[in-house]
Amino acid sequence: MPAVSFATVFHLLVEEDLIDHLFNSVEKRLARTLLLLARYGTEDGSPQRIVPRLSQEALAEIVGTSRERVNFFMNKFRKLGEAVGTISCGLQS
Repeated sequence: MPAVSFATVFHLLVEEDLIDHLFNSVEKRLARTLLLLARYGTEDGSPQRIVPRLSQEALAEIVGTSRERVNFFMNKFRKLGEAVGTISCGLQS
């Protein structure tokens, strides 16, 4: 039974990512990814102080854009105050 549950959850995540790529801008996808990474590793979804360290290249691959665009939007988020310190510190330049 857990295999069926895992397959269903995996299918839903893949479908959600596909819809995200089709209908959302790079900026929205990056913001969503950063928020998801901030909840990484916790069962209840509460933020964790330890955020996985990712290069901008790796984050760009996840989001489906270039490193330059990730850099541009990270700077924009910092200026707007939308990036939480633990998220921005978890990224390597």
